[in-house]
Amino acid sequence: MVFDYYHRLGKKQKSIYRKSDSIESIVLNHPENFSLSISTLKKALDAEDRNKTEKVSHALVNEILCDLNIVTLKTKVLSARPSNNWGELHGQYEPVEGDTKTRITVWMRTVRHKKVVAFRSFVRTILHELCHHLDYEMLELDDSFHTEGFFKRESSLFKQLIPDLKR
Repeated sequence: MVFDYYHRLGKKQKSIYRKSDSIESIVLNHPENFSLSISTLKKALDAEDRNKTEKVSHALVNEILCDLNIVTLKTKVLSARPSNNWGELHGQYEPVEGDTKTRITVWMRTVRHKKVVAFRSFVRTILHELCHHLDYEMLELDDSFHTEGFFKRESSLFKQLIPDLKR
């Protein structure tokens, strides 16, 4: 199955889309090594400490990238999600080719009530943006499309990092 926007893509983009869709997992070399970072991130988010949440999120992302032998990047955590008539933004991947300024930005509070987002949602947002980076740096895709394969890769990382969390 392909998402509706697939039909609007050009020939090259359709090829990239199909390749992305065919890759369903990212396997961490040492998933057992992330439990301390995951628990520290949960505590920081529960404490509503933006600075600590950013520091731990940045460390976790780069620990994952080091585990996969992929170039690291900057991770920013901002407060309330931006919104407009298009909805609200949970995270953003900002690639800069050949530069150390590539970064992931995620927001830790909802737009309407300014409440801290649920831990599971926050981790999934980080992993979603990280998957865009992995599409370029690990899978060497020329573009990073939201395909079923993309979302399965995100889920595969989540299940390795938080295997005992009820879904």
